[in-house]
Amino acid sequence: VQLVESGGGLVQAGGSLRLSCVASGSTFSLNEMGWYRQAPGNQRELVASITTSGRTNYADSVKGRFTISRDNAKNTMFLQMNILKPEDNAVYYCNAKWGIIVTLQFNTWGQGTQVTVSS
Repeated sequence: VQLVESGGGLVQAGGSLRLSCVASGSTFSLNEMGWYRQAPGNQRELVASITTSGRTNYADSVKGRFTISRDNAKNTMFLQMNILKPEDNAVYYCNAKWGIIVTLQFNTWGQGTQVTVSS
């Protein structure tokens, strides 16, 4: 599986951005997907995740502002980010867990897309 993100950029505080992540390759074996972010000097952290059935999980810092979704037919995942804050500045990475054997899952990362929020 390969992942390609898009949609990052520069936005003012309070604005919105929508990130996309398109998967290719062995997409029939895609399982949980998620968005992570990493700010300079910080560890990579989970922003939101979504299962193939649509169950979602969010970091407390983005609840109520970000919405994760996926279109399984198009092998695409989205992150709608509203009411952006300067503390959301980071490189955002798409992640996919995949594999047809439940106990043998692979993990793939996208190349990352920069989100910059100006105050």
